Amino acid sequence: MEPKMDAAAMMAFLAESFPQVAGDFAVDAVTADGVRVRLVTADRHLRPGGTVSGPAMFALADVAAYLAILSRIGPVPLAVTTNCSIDFMRKPASGVDLICDCRVLKLGRQLAVVDAMIRSEGLDAPVARAGLTYAIPPVREPVAP
Repeated sequence: MEPKMDAAAMMAFLAESFPQVAGDFAVDAVTADGVRVRLVTADRHLRPGGTVSGPAMFALADVAAYLAILSRIGPVPLAVTTNCSIDFMRKPASGVDLICDCRVLKLGRQLAVVDAMIRSEGLDAPVARAGLTYAIPPVREPVAP
């Protein structure tokens, strides 16, 4: 399926629709399967010991899944997470961004299933993996006056 939004369009959508978190993420690429999204790590994402917190990694997986789906269906702000399962596999490297490669596994009319693999920038070993399901709102035809 040909993407309906490129990286710049997704970043503009985030800035407009979710300004509270838009600065935390960057879309590095739109791929044939999904997207690559970066968590621009800052002190607010760290837990004691200097590692990126689990909630920050969850947010990366969730935002990447959302953007992967939007890259295929266009800007639909009411698509929502209905399920997420995340496995934390190892401590992220300190002082680097986290990169999430997110693939759309199934895109239906009402549900989308996505796989998200998170790595520390520059390293191959995954730090977390998530499987997410999103509900896609029905397309409503405009009602004539």
